[in-house]
Amino acid sequence: MSQLRLPFSTLSPAAYQGLIATGQALAQSALGLEMVELIYLRISQINGCAFCLGKHAETLREQGVSQAKLDRLAGWRISELFDARERAALEWAETLTAVADKGAPDAVYESLRTHFSDAEISDLTFVVALMNAFNRLAVGMKL
Repeated sequence: MSQLRLPFSTLSPAAYQGLIATGQALAQSALGLEMVELIYLRISQINGCAFCLGKHAETLREQGVSQAKLDRLAGWRISELFDARERAALEWAETLTAVADKGAPDAVYESLRTHFSDAEISDLTFVVALMNAFNRLAVGMKL
């Protein structure tokens, strides 16, 4: 295990507490904790954040998500364990995580509208933004 580069949560307490408050609000959103955590876990896989991988996999197991589903998350496109709503959310999460490479195509956005309300799409977008922010802090500071 590497040593933390900087204690970012104590050096920037107001900013850090803002992120924590956003996470608490999203956990209470209409998306449901399981969906939020599933997106957090997938984004952490993409970004290679070991700390977040452990944290969000544990939370999903506590929520009753099967180990088989967790094992197949990286291959969600070809797994029968993910429903259409989860697939739309995962596609949006992956697209926004790689926004510099892919942009945010209308087709990906439109697929969300079949499964989510406008408020849920907004919350889902905040979920993606928040996890990418936390991953960058954790990876950058060697959490």
